[in-house]
Amino acid sequence: MNAVNTSDASIEKKETVMNKILGAISGSFAPILGVLAGSGLISALLSILTTLGWLSAKSGTYAIFSAAGHAVFYFFPVFLGITLALKLGANGYVGGAIGAALLEPHYTDLVKAGAQNVDFLGIPVILASYSSTVFPILMAVSIYTVLDKFLKKVIYKDLQMFLNPLISLMVIVPLTVLVFGPFGTYVGGALAVVIKFLSSKSGILTGAVIGAAWSFLTILGLHWAVVPIMIANLATGGDPISPMAAAAPFAQIGMGLGVFLKARDKDLKTLVGSGLVPSALAGTTEIITYGILVRYKRTMLFVAFAGAIGGAINGALEVKGTAFALPSFLSIPVYTPIGLYLMGTLTALIIALVLTLVFGYEGKSDPVPAKTVKEFGLANVKRETILSPLSGEIVSLSAISDPLFSTETVGKGIAIEPTNGEVISPVNGTVTTLFPTEHAIGVTSEDGAEVLICIGVDTIKLKGQFFTSHVKQWDTVKKGDILIQFDIEKIKAAGFNIKTPVVITNTNQYIDVVPVMEGKVQAKDELIKLIV
Repeated sequence: MNAVNTSDASIEKKETVMNKILGAISGSFAPILGVLAGSGLISALLSILTTLGWLSAKSGTYAIFSAAGHAVFYFFPVFLGITLALKLGANGYVGGAIGAALLEPHYTDLVKAGAQNVDFLGIPVILASYSSTVFPILMAVSIYTVLDKFLKKVIYKDLQMFLNPLISLMVIVPLTVLVFGPFGTYVGGALAVVIKFLSSKSGILTGAVIGAAWSFLTILGLHWAVVPIMIANLATGGDPISPMAAAAPFAQIGMGLGVFLKARDKDLKTLVGSGLVPSALAGTTEIITYGILVRYKRTMLFVAFAGAIGGAINGALEVKGTAFALPSFLSIPVYTPIGLYLMGTLTALIIALVLTLVFGYEGKSDPVPAKTVKEFGLANVKRETILSPLSGEIVSLSAISDPLFSTETVGKGIAIEPTNGEVISPVNGTVTTLFPTEHAIGVTSEDGAEVLICIGVDTIKLKGQFFTSHVKQWDTVKKGDILIQFDIEKIKAAGFNIKTPVVITNTNQYIDVVPVMEGKVQAKDELIKLIV
């Protein structure tokens, strides 16, 4: 195994299944956290303006701003389809098309009309609305990425451009409508039955269960199954479930405030700060949910415990909602009695805040260290072209025998079979990694690209023999500067493959990583384009 195992890649490889799942979810939300924050702030602003009476909810101005604020949430399956597919190494636009199919008028018109006896090739279809949902698209795109990898192995390369999307869409979209979507519907329906049963038995127990579970139901989009019960309760004099559930977002606000006060990293503070405002004023907690809660598992315990206590209080005191609204400070007047409602929700907020401040938010098994918050899209990465660090023949990463590279676990890129033994810097930047064996080097560019160059396969076993470094870790380098020299013939004579991967280890910060060369390449030729 190549020495890259001693880097972050080995950590990723040894992750638990849960860490990988949470890492995939967190990474797929990372690129869209910014637009979620901006959209949430628009919703918060509209809430303030309508509460103060400065803007009518029936005006054209409100409608247009509301469209701007709610678009990303309505079309969430599209955005999530793109980012999750990219995160898992598949075609992001196919992932987006899968999400868009669930919102396309030919399908949504069937849902709106309440069409009966709809089938697909004779198989009955359970119609449901998938706008703003998460669970169906998470399942659909995850299966699509597995299918995509299989198709890349069995379909001739020159035909993959159109055959892979064709087959993927024809298989995955029907599966989503027939299986993944209804599965979520059945799970949500069962959940609604359980909550309705519990609420008829014990307010304290129901409040504790809902308060603890609500944040996690929201992550999967299953909370929408409970909303019809809330609305039905409103029609009969008041809803006891929404005050119990409200404890969860207030617990998230408390946890977020705790992270904001405790974090030293400015980027993390910016992330949390951008999520606290829409959460507090508009009930839009996506930034905290997917930016913090999913990322740091310890915070899940804090939010669950605090939510359970706050929910139990609201359930025991028989607090009710008088109108449907997202829980926030501006929506407090819709709950009665207000004083008792505040007792439950603020208790949840304070408990989560104190737990975060006392015990911290980071755990040893978090998917990624806190210092890499640039993965959330806050780092100043830019569109960039990476030059070739070597002269030689370009080969696909899939041809590398080391699975960390061939499966793009380390990152996307290209490989080169060198014709001379000199590695130059492909960017202006800093040497951030230099292996003791001098067979691999990492350079971070001034624009944020993290480029790893690993000379040969299993060459760590040479223990530095035949490699000579001309730089040290943390040296500043310019394009064309010599980084490492190596003896090709002696390495080959020792029985080692000399194919050299050149990969972007922070691939998930870019929309795409596109190799631009084929065949022969010379050092300093344009090799990879990074799209943002």
